[in-house]
Amino acid sequence: MRDNFSAYPSTRIWGLTKPDSNIDHRRVPNLQTFFKRHGTMLPITNNADTYKAGDIVTWMLPGNLPHIGIVVDTYAVDNKTPLIVHNIGAGSQREDVLFRYKITGHYRY
Repeated sequence: MRDNFSAYPSTRIWGLTKPDSNIDHRRVPNLQTFFKRHGTMLPITNNADTYKAGDIVTWMLPGNLPHIGIVVDTYAVDNKTPLIVHNIGAGSQREDVLFRYKITGHYRY
């Protein structure tokens, strides 16, 4: 990010003029940009089979709050939808949230 600062949304969203090492690595839009630039961006689908353990998924939560989680190798009660490990304010949780919110990114890094 330091070497390609203009490729990241920090200026546009947060008005920064240089990277902020205290927070930039946790900002979902920056992570999305990183994965687009360095990983493999995958299609967003409503098919649970396309999401594999280790995949990274981003969502837009109500109130326009970007969110991120990791697909794990355990499944919801339907035995089809993989669970997600994410932190939504109560510490890390493993939950059935893959299709709960609008998916904005699907990455396999």
